[in-house]
Amino acid sequence: MPELPEVETVKNEIMPHLLGKKIIRMEALWAKTLCPPEADFNALASGTCVTGLSRRGKYIIISLSSGLFISVHLKMSGGLTAIRAENGQAPRFTRAIFHLENGEQVYFTDIRKFGRITLLAGLDSVLEKLGPEPLEETFTAGVFWHRLSGRKGPIKAVLLDQKVLAGVGNMYADEALFKACLNPLRSAESLSMAEVERLHSAIQSVLHKAIQNKGASVSTYHRPDGSKGGAQLEFNVAHRRGESCPVCGAPITRQLIRQRACYFCPRCQS
Repeated sequence: MPELPEVETVKNEIMPHLLGKKIIRMEALWAKTLCPPEADFNALASGTCVTGLSRRGKYIIISLSSGLFISVHLKMSGGLTAIRAENGQAPRFTRAIFHLENGEQVYFTDIRKFGRITLLAGLDSVLEKLGPEPLEETFTAGVFWHRLSGRKGPIKAVLLDQKVLAGVGNMYADEALFKACLNPLRSAESLSMAEVERLHSAIQSVLHKAIQNKGASVSTYHRPDGSKGGAQLEFNVAHRRGESCPVCGAPITRQLIRQRACYFCPRCQS
């Protein structure tokens, strides 16, 4: 699933194709992608201009001149692109199309069909689901300590809870825990303040680096121009089961924690 760095990259790179453009109509090639359905969506969105793009957690938020918003959630395999196929048709796996002024188009592609494009009157339904943004100045180690307080679950599982922290997913939780030398099975509430500070710093460092590398292409993720991200080339543990730890040389272990794969070094993170 695309995580914060991938969604941030998609938002930044699709922005020139959407910002300031008028939406002529939305087209659903997979009916469930649009909410509400296509006819209702267009009754409210057609003729409006895109006035802004932002990201909240794993959501791309598109602001419209009418005061409405469009949220785009990539889910497992979604993406946005303005590049047509070689034959001039919509790219493979296109599920919805933004038809813009001057004949321009932006395509929402999604192999697994879980992604959603939702028209909203306000953002409360999105924001109320999400914890703080890990890269904002207001997200301090003290705030993080408070969010983890009283949570008995494994720290890896808690980091994936979007109500605790927005945008962090499997790959970057693994990388941050490795950088902070913390065992992913430790209960969140057992971390000392010093350990929370270390993890707070590691999360921000890992995310900033991944954004600089334009996200990680370990499965279906591609940037809007069709190229791959490079963050996975610098992973220390994520998706490296059986390979040697870059610090101590021990084999990287893969273990399921609450049905999610977790990669870690059993020696460095003991």
